[in-house]
Amino acid sequence: MLELRDVTAGYDRRAPVVRGVSLTVRVGEAVGLLGPSGCGKSTLARVAALLHRPDAGQVVLDGEPAAGWRHRAPRAQRTSFGVVFQQPRLSADPRLPLARLIAEPLRANGRPVDAVPELAETVGLTADLLGRRPHEVSDGQLQRACLARALALRPRWLVCDEMTAMLDASTTAALVGVVEAYRRESGAGLLAVGHDRVLLERWCDRTVGWAELTSA
Repeated sequence: MLELRDVTAGYDRRAPVVRGVSLTVRVGEAVGLLGPSGCGKSTLARVAALLHRPDAGQVVLDGEPAAGWRHRAPRAQRTSFGVVFQQPRLSADPRLPLARLIAEPLRANGRPVDAVPELAETVGLTADLLGRRPHEVSDGQLQRACLARALALRPRWLVCDEMTAMLDASTTAALVGVVEAYRRESGAGLLAVGHDRVLLERWCDRTVGWAELTSA
């Protein structure tokens, strides 16, 4: 179980954007977090994935409190998350071809990179795209690579922060399908952040509104 307990977080302790929020995602469950732009849901998602240290509160993974944040988190906790952000061009090194981009977490954790072609195929990237750099592919193709990167270590939890916000309907459907197939096969839990109620309600087992969390 992934638990956020009474989390307060932001980028200035005098004005946190998240105040006393609690949220639970059970193993194998898909939870949609719905809210308007700027409300703090992306900050909460970063806290959940151990990418941002909260000012107060706890993140608990299967009963164990998070023991660090970002690169200081224990490897077992850090690698249990796969994260896909809204803007792939801000989360991808522009110098790397897509094959290297997908392989980043494998290399960083001393794993063989021979799974890259299969990962690319899973997300619908053809072999001819793997040698191209981010500026040579579309937003949809780059987001496919970012999703493949997020799946590379077979995470126990997926955090998708507005993953489809910049994509057309067909690419959105394809990437949601990839995430759902991975969840069915692996039993991973999902926290999907967005402001598209229709998409989240179709995608997730339950959807939680930001107002519900902040008024609890």
